[in-house]
Amino acid sequence: MTAESKINLKNEVKGIWWAGLKALVLCAVAAAAGYFVLPRFMSMPTTIWDALIFTLRVDLFILLWVVIGVSLVSHARRQSTADIRGSAFGTPSESIRIKIAFLENTLEQAFMAIGSHLVLSTLVTGESLSFIVVAVALFAVGRVTFYLGYPNGAASRAFGMFTTMIPTLFIVGYSLVALARNGLAP
Repeated sequence: MTAESKINLKNEVKGIWWAGLKALVLCAVAAAAGYFVLPRFMSMPTTIWDALIFTLRVDLFILLWVVIGVSLVSHARRQSTADIRGSAFGTPSESIRIKIAFLENTLEQAFMAIGSHLVLSTLVTGESLSFIVVAVALFAVGRVTFYLGYPNGAASRAFGMFTTMIPTLFIVGYSLVALARNGLAP
């Protein structure tokens, strides 16, 4: 019996949708709270240059997740005779596959998140930059829950995936609106 035959696709898809809905609620509440609360406690940049510097500094915490992913894979390789030679010499063992998948997904998500944050920071200043801070915090929640849920299937890791992805999609959409409003010229 293959692993695929053990999966109830209908239940997995239903679980993914529920996880997505929960993540959407969390992200919406966090974004609203961040927008209205963070500017009271943090000074938000008022120039584009300062917004870019601010964003680069905040996004260091996203890069830390890439470092964590690399560290997990590296450590696992050093613990396994099947994996120590590296991926060029064979299929990864069962003990390292989830860590590699986590790293690959984290790299993809980090690229999109940091790129969207940098674009937004060229278009807005002030309290709107709180969305970037919230997105970085949600990125951490998403990565932890994605990794912990991964061994249990798509529905179990979906909350983490959605919690990582929704803020990036929101920021891309918000950036498009800001771009339409501001135009291409600085």
